[in-house]
Amino acid sequence: MNVVPIGPINPIFKEPIRIKLIVEGETVLGAEIEMGYVHRGIEKIMEGKHYLKGIHLAERVCGICSYIHTWTFAECIEHISNIEVPDKARYLRVLTTELERIHSHLIAISVYGLAIEHETFGIWCLNTREHVMDLLETITGNRINMGFNVVGGVRQDINKEMIDKIYKKLEELRNDMKNILEIYNTGPLINLRGRGVGVIGYKEVMKTRAVGPIARASALPESDWRLRHPTYKELKFKPVWAEEGDNSARTLVRIKEIFASIDLIEKILELYQESTGVVRNKAHIKGGSGEWKNEAHRGEVTYKISLTDGGIIKRIIIRSPSVMNLEAYKYMLKTCPTVSDAVTTYISIDPCVSCTERTIVLVDKKTGKTEFYSFK
Repeated sequence: MNVVPIGPINPIFKEPIRIKLIVEGETVLGAEIEMGYVHRGIEKIMEGKHYLKGIHLAERVCGICSYIHTWTFAECIEHISNIEVPDKARYLRVLTTELERIHSHLIAISVYGLAIEHETFGIWCLNTREHVMDLLETITGNRINMGFNVVGGVRQDINKEMIDKIYKKLEELRNDMKNILEIYNTGPLINLRGRGVGVIGYKEVMKTRAVGPIARASALPESDWRLRHPTYKELKFKPVWAEEGDNSARTLVRIKEIFASIDLIEKILELYQESTGVVRNKAHIKGGSGEWKNEAHRGEVTYKISLTDGGIIKRIIIRSPSVMNLEAYKYMLKTCPTVSDAVTTYISIDPCVSCTERTIVLVDKKTGKTEFYSFK
């Protein structure tokens, strides 16, 4: 047996991580994942800071899914303090989150296309993503770190001109996605590199607690946390899912989720135009502890926050979806016949390394005993 190291810096990786593939010839037997290259201690930095600074930091947990982190942070504090959010703000939050989900999925699909050496497909996805980034900038003023969410609502409203632009861009996006879906379904290279590769079954998903498109591509539609969110219940949301559990199915779920997000945005715009009032209520912060979960673009994201009466963060724990999804990777390797297939399987997970690296482990140098930093 031999070890083939990949990373931490590799052209196909979006973020630094080191994978040690254990191989016998070209056959992949297993893998070890080394992390720690982008650990920033962001939870510890939040401790002792006012929640207004905390939401600013939450937006920087991840560059791709920055908005869903601020939304989950805000909803957690709203849950602790019993703050009612106006209908307009609820709808605008879903609108912005689904646009961000589309741009995140398009990056994931594009990088997968580049990993299987289908550059035309990959660049086409990135080009399509620009329409979505334009809309996010129109609505919030920024493309990535938007600063749009506040505790009690959102920072600003939208007008009719913006709504008309959203409808127009959505139609262009839907047409582009139809072409992307056709290429994906009929492309011989895509099918050859994805079908039957990196398979993970229902039992392994349950064992590893994998979430997001990973779980839904392995016949677990109920893993989508949007089914439990009150605003998505109002929209009668239905998750996209598949049964094959391979690289192809995971990517196809993301493509179909983009169509579902377009439909959700159109529904939410109808509800928004029927609603009246403000987009932000005054936040009266109460001390206490609480937990809130949302469906991020890679799966379930959890915020657990403990606050003082003055809104100072005593302790915060952030659990991102890639924590569970990376654990599922070792089961996928059983159906990776080559090293290149092991790499594309890793890419099909769409892991976010900076999201994941936040666990604090205390190590006693004398005894060697390890202890996870607890929520106190």
